[in-house]
Amino acid sequence: MRRMAADAAKDATGKSSAPRLRQATKPDLLTIAAISVAATVIADFIHEGFGHGGMCVAAGGRPLVLSTVHFACSADTRLVAAGGTIANLIFGALFWAAARAVKRSASWRYFFWLLMTFNLFAAGGYFLFSGIGNIGDWADVVAGWQPAWAWRVGLAAVGIVIYFFVFVPLSLGELRPFLGKDAKMRVRRARQLTVTPYITAGVLACVAGALNPVGPLLILISAAAASFGGQSGLAWMWTLLHGPRIPSSGFQMPEIERSRGWIIAAVVLAIGFIAGLGPGVKFHSL
Repeated sequence: MRRMAADAAKDATGKSSAPRLRQATKPDLLTIAAISVAATVIADFIHEGFGHGGMCVAAGGRPLVLSTVHFACSADTRLVAAGGTIANLIFGALFWAAARAVKRSASWRYFFWLLMTFNLFAAGGYFLFSGIGNIGDWADVVAGWQPAWAWRVGLAAVGIVIYFFVFVPLSLGELRPFLGKDAKMRVRRARQLTVTPYITAGVLACVAGALNPVGPLLILISAAAASFGGQSGLAWMWTLLHGPRIPSSGFQMPEIERSRGWIIAAVVLAIGFIAGLGPGVKFHSL
């Protein structure tokens, strides 16, 4: 009885002899940035390499040059121009399923979530960007189709609907297992998990894009537009968590902690992305 009373007293003072697991109070931002670098490199290659490159080969063309911001093909067709966005949509759906399948590793689920988000935002952003600015992949797809204004309005409308009303809510909903259930903490953690990759991806894309073999204009209309523009949902979607519109998830992931593996992988991938793909890889003589 005395032992039980002593244990109860310890519990009451919060000094129980039983070991307690240490819980982190916030995700490790360096690891978040490292995962963002890896996801940026892969998503970019999906668009340029698998998308435009795959459609180039399927159309019977010869790949000429691959860089971080463009793909040159001997068969300059509408199908090749559309290939990047098509690949983004396909892989975005695959990464959505992959993220949901991960139940224990927070870093890997977050990695797949970022890949899903990068790919889907790129697809929606290209429709919107091409419709409003009349430049980019889908401007090439609809070039010559009449009436031109109607096609541009249609592209912009599709971009607005799928970006703001489909992809942003989907991405934010899938982020909920990382946010906890406290209202203020959810907003703060969401900001850390979305703004960090937004800035990381944008800076990496522009640095690598500055080395592209075409010219400085591609830095603006491709690297900056696709990263800071196309991924802009990451910069503001955390504000949608204010209020009860988006409830917390009953399923919660553990904390994203410091990972040397992710950091090393990010350094290697960033060097290859900037020094290798940045200046472009030539496959055939132009």
